[in-house]
Amino acid sequence: MADGKAPTKVAILGKENIIVDHGIWGSFIAHDLLTNVLSSTYVLITDTNIAKQYVPPFVTAFERTVSELGVEARLLVHEIPPGETSKSRATKANIEDWMLSEERDPPCDTKSVIIALGGGVIGDMIGFVAATFKRGVRFVQVPTSLLSMVDSSIGGKTAIDTAAGKNLIGSFWQPQRVYIDLKFLNSLPTREFINGLAEVIKTAAIWDEAEFSFLESSAERLMKAAKLPPSASDGRLSDVRDILKRIVLGSVRVKAHVVSADEREGGLRNLLNFGHSIGHAYEGILTPQILHGECVAIGMVLEANLARYLGVMKGTAVSRLVRCIKSFDLPTSYLDPIVQERSGRKTCRTGELMSIMGVDKKNEGRKKRIVLLSEIGQTYEKKATVVADRDVRVVLSSAIEVHPFASKQLEVICTPPGSKSISNRALLLAALGHGQCRIANLLHSDDTGVMLRALTDLQCAKFEWENDGEVLVVTGNKGRMQATSKELFLGNAGTASRFLTTVATLAESGEAASSSSSILTGNKRMKARPIGPLVDALRSNGAQIEYLESEGSLPLRIKASHGLEGGDINLAATVSSQYVSSILMCAPYAKKPVTLRLHGGKPISQPYIDMTTAMMASFGINVAKSTAEQHTYYIPQGQYTNPAEYDVESDASSATYPLAMAAITGTTCTIPNIGSGSLQGDSRFALDVLKPMGCVVKQTRSSTTVTGPARGSLRPLPEVDMEPMTDAFLTASVLAAVARGSDGNHRTRITGIANQRVKECDRIRAMKDQLEKLGVTCSELDDGIEIDGIDPAALQSHHDGVDCYDDHRVAMSFSVLALAAPKPTMIRERECVGKTWPGWWDSLARTFGVHLEGIDLESSNSHNQKLSGERSESIYIIGMRGAGKTTAGAWAAKTLGWPFVDLDSQLELEMECSIPDLIKSKGWDSFRQHEISLLKKSMSRKPTKHVFACGGGIVESPEARNILVQYHKSGGPVLLVHRDIQDVMEFLQKDKTRPAYVEDMHGVWLRREPWYKECSSFEYFSRTLETGSLRKPAKDFSRLLHHITGRTRYLEQLMKREHTFFVSLTVPDVAKALGFLDQVVIGSDAVEMRVDLLEDPESSDGLPGIPYVYRQLHILQSATDLPIIFTVRTRDQGGRFSNGTHEHVKALSLMALRMGVEFLDVEIQQSETFIRSITGAKGETKIITSHHDPKGELSWSDGSWVPHYNKALQHGDIVKLVGMAKQQKDNIELLEFVSRAKAAHATPVIAINMGVKGQLSRIQNAFLTPVSHPALPFKAAPGQLSAAEIRQALSLHGVIEPKKFFLFGNPISASRSPAMHNALFQATGLPHHYGLCETSSAQDLEEVIRADNFGGASVTIPLKLDIMQSLDEVSADVRTIGAVNTVLVDTSRKSSSGTGRYLIGQNTDWNGMTHVLDRAGAHHTPGQSALIVGAGGTARAAIYALNHMGYAPLYLVGRSPEKLRALTEKFSKVYRLQVLSSLSDVDALQASPCVAISTIPADRPIESALQALLTEIFRLNSTDLQGKRFLLEMAYKPSVTPLMELAVQAGWNTIPGLEVLAGQGFYQ
Repeated sequence: MADGKAPTKVAILGKENIIVDHGIWGSFIAHDLLTNVLSSTYVLITDTNIAKQYVPPFVTAFERTVSELGVEARLLVHEIPPGETSKSRATKANIEDWMLSEERDPPCDTKSVIIALGGGVIGDMIGFVAATFKRGVRFVQVPTSLLSMVDSSIGGKTAIDTAAGKNLIGSFWQPQRVYIDLKFLNSLPTREFINGLAEVIKTAAIWDEAEFSFLESSAERLMKAAKLPPSASDGRLSDVRDILKRIVLGSVRVKAHVVSADEREGGLRNLLNFGHSIGHAYEGILTPQILHGECVAIGMVLEANLARYLGVMKGTAVSRLVRCIKSFDLPTSYLDPIVQERSGRKTCRTGELMSIMGVDKKNEGRKKRIVLLSEIGQTYEKKATVVADRDVRVVLSSAIEVHPFASKQLEVICTPPGSKSISNRALLLAALGHGQCRIANLLHSDDTGVMLRALTDLQCAKFEWENDGEVLVVTGNKGRMQATSKELFLGNAGTASRFLTTVATLAESGEAASSSSSILTGNKRMKARPIGPLVDALRSNGAQIEYLESEGSLPLRIKASHGLEGGDINLAATVSSQYVSSILMCAPYAKKPVTLRLHGGKPISQPYIDMTTAMMASFGINVAKSTAEQHTYYIPQGQYTNPAEYDVESDASSATYPLAMAAITGTTCTIPNIGSGSLQGDSRFALDVLKPMGCVVKQTRSSTTVTGPARGSLRPLPEVDMEPMTDAFLTASVLAAVARGSDGNHRTRITGIANQRVKECDRIRAMKDQLEKLGVTCSELDDGIEIDGIDPAALQSHHDGVDCYDDHRVAMSFSVLALAAPKPTMIRERECVGKTWPGWWDSLARTFGVHLEGIDLESSNSHNQKLSGERSESIYIIGMRGAGKTTAGAWAAKTLGWPFVDLDSQLELEMECSIPDLIKSKGWDSFRQHEISLLKKSMSRKPTKHVFACGGGIVESPEARNILVQYHKSGGPVLLVHRDIQDVMEFLQKDKTRPAYVEDMHGVWLRREPWYKECSSFEYFSRTLETGSLRKPAKDFSRLLHHITGRTRYLEQLMKREHTFFVSLTVPDVAKALGFLDQVVIGSDAVEMRVDLLEDPESSDGLPGIPYVYRQLHILQSATDLPIIFTVRTRDQGGRFSNGTHEHVKALSLMALRMGVEFLDVEIQQSETFIRSITGAKGETKIITSHHDPKGELSWSDGSWVPHYNKALQHGDIVKLVGMAKQQKDNIELLEFVSRAKAAHATPVIAINMGVKGQLSRIQNAFLTPVSHPALPFKAAPGQLSAAEIRQALSLHGVIEPKKFFLFGNPISASRSPAMHNALFQATGLPHHYGLCETSSAQDLEEVIRADNFGGASVTIPLKLDIMQSLDEVSADVRTIGAVNTVLVDTSRKSSSGTGRYLIGQNTDWNGMTHVLDRAGAHHTPGQSALIVGAGGTARAAIYALNHMGYAPLYLVGRSPEKLRALTEKFSKVYRLQVLSSLSDVDALQASPCVAISTIPADRPIESALQALLTEIFRLNSTDLQGKRFLLEMAYKPSVTPLMELAVQAGWNTIPGLEVLAGQGFYQ
């Protein structure tokens, strides 16, 4: 009201009760209330966030107005916690109790007026309080957020949330006044401001196209203002003051009109729910991390897509809506990166979304009613429309199932979207030109959207839409533009990235220093696609371009240079024709005429170059192609002159799909606007591919019609060069898959498509892999593919569906092939078709009548298994020669079961000479080129399940470095192996198999070290990588390999357990704690390395340095099998690192990730940039996002923890929140907070309170509770308990119930098992007891094993077989061994026999055997055999154990050869069992055993014949194998058995059976 004008009033339900203006809060509202809404008691209710700023001035204004008017009135103020959690029954009851309290003196009565000051939560809930308090009192709305101003404050809807859903309990209760003070928006946070704009867009979209256009044109100014810091003053929004009032009034008037016509939501008011039916479903899952308006934005896009799918809305109108939503930085999909990040990567399952939509109050019973648009500003009906569930599922699902084609006859006309190639060129040429150009049929896709946004950011032109998005009006800026400080993110748009690289050189510097250059970047795949040849050509012509990450790929920093120098430009054009087109289109603005020479042979995709020059001519620049020089173009200086209109023809590449559908189904399809006169090379597809395959093709200058042969009659193409139309090879490939030759030759060979390896994916490999899934045999060629066609009826339906690699052309191609399959085919990544044909699935369903089903991938078992399964990318090992790469490679191959290739050895094999000879004859440069060529070939041909060791000097080449960097950035593991440089140098002095270093070896290491780091994603340091240690991979190395490949699923395992703990090491030096580390970790599931508590003796500032921490972590990884949590705690968070050490903390964290820690703690108080740098490099490491409140400033009950939880949820796999308890109530409130968090999100939460009063919270926390141990020097946090103490407390509270465990068998009275197990129970604080149950009859055990307190049992003779009849299930090892030694209880299942407990039998005998043999040093190498003495049940376990370790053959000796032979018949031939019954059998042995396991009783002498056999076996090759042979004696008594004495005499090492008992206990 600063302008002195009266506020604007809007009528609703016949009364002007809505008042809108700037600055009415305070005196105006106080005066209006006291004169028009009379009462003696006004109750102002708001939240604690708003109260501080806005309540005091209003109280002052109210009291002053009361005095001025001379009335008696009081103002009561009540504050509640902020946030959606306050919109509850409990908060409502608290407010009502407060209002009724005698403390109000007098309490509030029926005449009272409630003032709801706040956003939607306050308005909804306080309105409901007013509706029910004393059967209804008056209230007024004072909305403070944009969302509540235009939506929730108007119309009288009031409600609270319940566990069943949002707004399910409430009433209609109209406010007496709605005061909308736009000044409140100055202090509204940016995200909240944008959140409200979603409702403004919605209202304009359903009601008023003119207002929608106004929003589109105002987006830039509104967003600029919204992104300014919030402020209480008017300055932030002063530039958009009038815009704001107009858009708010526009929305308010529409809603007021609708409510007045349909107050109780009988039909018309449904229209206000556009975007809400689906949006509310997403909100039900994603709240509170994703805001209402953000969910509505997603809902609007999906409901518009649904309207397009149903054929009631044009694709251009959908694209217009999406562009508008994006222009306000609102999400358009729940998969948008910002939504995924904020929501903690929550999964929105289609089934769950449909379930939530099922309770929408608009529905008609089970029928869903959704508001559908017909165009911008107009709905399909004046009410919500009934839509079938099947159609909704198609739009919501991430995958789609394409059913076989059912129609026998079909003739269709199909018009594909505008050509992507022509659209991008037309956009750029018109933007560079002079005058206006109306572009019709422009492709509305992700790619063109990227180009539009980038050209806008560069101020290259002005763009306006006409005819509901059908026509784009481009006003060119004559080649003038300005560099932008804003990064130009291009996604995976290859065309845009190539074109804009040259365009950015035309820019002029902006006024700000940061605007002297532009940065082009993209997504992960875009950063792996090549752009080097184009950059080289531009640099040679004066352009200043810098690679910001990897050489040869985006991101680029391009200096504004106002155009190229001009003159001669040489360009390699064998990778992409887009490089050529990029320079051609910008060349007229060079400082001199340009002569462009293409070298390297025939340019790739010549038709696209011809298209570019033809289009340039349409815009007034004529390019001359040299007749004297091959592949040379002359481009004059000049300025494009825009034609008044330019009509983009349909995309010829996209047109191949509907034409191919006709070919594969035997139907007819016409493309009406692509014919022989097309600019596009792919227009030849029908004549050059489909016709030879047996189709009838009719092509005019402007149209193409194809009629396919009878189904199953397509003919293969023996040889087809598709270089002129490379993008169409995917379509040809799926047709070739079902093409059959009459002569028995069904093979199609496609060549000339090498450039398809560097598109959105490696398309050649993609087609091969996915076709093979469907049963089609394919072979990759360097520049093509061979496909052996099969009968369509033989096409298989793969359970995992077709992977599309986020590539539109892969998805559309396989949807064509699916029509010929006998069963439905699932296509994953349905939405990737949006790159070139957003309405493809609509066309498939509506034009061709194909039956489609939406598939909920998120709940698909196969998908979940894939997400949580192992990684199969091949591993590349790099490092200095002599560092142990070959040894590590052999270890890796053995551990993973993958083939190992030493690339140096492979190179020598292929070149048929040694590397020194190769270098001597051809030189280092030639050697490096061969080395790089082999590296590329290995990545192309063996991308998965291989281990490669690279030569030590591979990093000397920039090209090789770039290849390795791109490989690991795209997810492929590159492992740096190194050891002490002095050890390496000693080795190199002896190694003569490789060229000697011509410089100081230490100097070589110093030069290469940063390259090795840059090129690798993991590293391993070891002192054990000597040549003689090849037999057994080091434990920590195997651990790293399992981590890299995702074989260790610690988080999943931990989440299945009822109570888990991690022990916090508080030692200054891990090495000095090794003596008691085993004791400290007992009872814990993980171990935390507190880096901030380490004390580096070489540190000058008290902070442990990276080398010291590196060694400490390496020691810990070698010393424990438990997963490690790597934590650096800062002072603000209760640690020792000073708060200004962010870079050091980041460096330490990144080092830990490279070393493969299983868990990494990241403090969310760190900057977003810091956090993203860690999470972006995490690989398989799980991130624990933590926040600590050591000062106790936050409360679990008032919502103050919610922002910290939300931020932790965005970035973490685990959320850790640690408060400070001041009273026991804090622990109860914490428990309630966690309960709400668990109900909303699957992300596990560690939530505890520090201090003595917080110890209860540590007992209550079930997941990964941090614990201490008495052996540690001090506790990591105040109030920390040990795992044993927590378990004891849980036992006392009945949470952990005492169980009885037993040893079953006879005789067992002398067993040491009870003492061992009970000691462990005591050490871990468990209340269980392990006792003996001595019997020889399994029937005697029935009552014991069915008892409620039975926890499990060990089983020994004579019950190992008999017990099996009482079990519900036995493990695979039991089925092979034929004996049980362990009984487990699965509490999650009930016995099928109806006897209660579900019992599982396992055998850990063999585990114990392998465990002790491994620890003793019995590490198998190929060719080694083993010996088993005895033929009983334990001998079966010994056979299983030795076979598992890799020994073969396995020799059997015993007292009874008949029993031994019977035993061999129990095992398959793969075990290679051989009975030795005589000395002649021993003499004939092919391999002498080096490991033996004795399973015979030791309480009586060995029979003479058996002793003679064993004596001879033990003496075999005694000299060669001295010190490397092991006898494991399974008998416990005596301590030294006769057989052990016999073995020792022959020089064998012996292992007593008691050690096996301990090993069995470990596994039990």
